[in-house]
Amino acid sequence: MKFYPLSQASNPPETKFVDAINVLFDSTIPYDVRFYEALDRFMQREPWIDRDRVMIDQLRTIGIEKGKPFKPDEKTKQVLNDAVREAHAWLDDHYELLLATPYNEGTRWAMPASPVVLKGLMTDYADPNAYPVDGRGVTYSYAFFSPKHFGEGQFYLMNIADKDGKPLDGGSTYRLHVPANAPVKLYWSATVYDRATHAFIREMPKLACSSLTAGLTKNADGSVDAYFGPTAPAGKESNWVPTKAGGRFEVLFRFYGPEKPLFDKTWKLGDIMEVK
Repeated sequence: MKFYPLSQASNPPETKFVDAINVLFDSTIPYDVRFYEALDRFMQREPWIDRDRVMIDQLRTIGIEKGKPFKPDEKTKQVLNDAVREAHAWLDDHYELLLATPYNEGTRWAMPASPVVLKGLMTDYADPNAYPVDGRGVTYSYAFFSPKHFGEGQFYLMNIADKDGKPLDGGSTYRLHVPANAPVKLYWSATVYDRATHAFIREMPKLACSSLTAGLTKNADGSVDAYFGPTAPAGKESNWVPTKAGGRFEVLFRFYGPEKPLFDKTWKLGDIMEVK
């Protein structure tokens, strides 16, 4: 997911390192002419990879060409703004379509990348008959990292809706039940992101709940109930991740050192349920 500057004034000491890394660079995607300006900067300083050379002439048609300044006039800027906004809408639609296929039948959790993209990532796109440009576009509209060996060191599931299929609302409170004996050698975590930007929600004091969270409260059977919402349920502060009213959010569940019960689906993550 994307990272961007957080307010150091409102964050506790443990988040200062994140602030220090990101204070100078906002990596969220600007869906306006700034996108093309960033693309031009990469074009000017990066060498071409053979498989991407097909884009050279396409970029030249909008004024992006190595060794030449990118200076679109006002009319061209308007065309480019309209085009990137249309692309944003397309990406968002296909992101939702991707997550409409559940990892476990009857649940809302889904793998955040298509099988053809995952295969390409793990083989460096060695198949000459497949190069999923659209799938890669959708993936990198929300992700900044792609594991080379997905499912070995880590595994991810994404959720953008509650058990009833309603988008996760930052002004509501939700509960996620994590059954006992989570299939991980290391740990699991549930991290909240802004649905609009796929980045951390700005100025939140906490970003995630994990099996390593200090003071995490477990149920008698070893399971864990994690909570998401604008305020912590009484007595559940350690198990709570804050959200912000006025926008939607999404949750990425990470399995570090995933084990067989996850893949043979004998262990299943609970759906996110609104707390009335």
